Amino acid sequence: MDTQWCKGTLKEAIAIHGKPKIFNTDQGSQFTSEVFTCLVRIYDIKLSMDGNARAIDNVSIERSWRSVKYESVYLNPPDTGIDLYQRLKTYFDFYNNRRRRKGIDNQIPFKRYLIKPQINSIVINN
Repeated sequence: MDTQWCKGTLKEAIAIHGKPKIFNTDQGSQFTSEVFTCLVRIYDIKLSMDGNARAIDNVSIERSWRSVKYESVYLNPPDTGIDLYQRLKTYFDFYNNRRRRKGIDNQIPFKRYLIKPQINSIVINN
């Protein structure tokens, strides 16, 4: 993934999907290069590289992909790209809607998401 490849990929994405308002990247040299940042400025796109919580984000993503690989891909290797797409679609449906997680009290993520947070009110007596 070098600077020219990133520049070409961004141009292609804009041609197909239109110009984004914000482009969020990591702080890799290909994204901080003058070649890439000039292209972003030409298209008047806001470039975001704040890096807030990036280590935590990476842990979550790595854990998710580890689960995908060990619970699906390695057990049933896909034959084609279309096969891979269908298997990933099926797995992520399972992962989000049926698989329980220890980290959230053995609940299912989507059901946990739907629960409205309980707001504790504080009553002050004078």
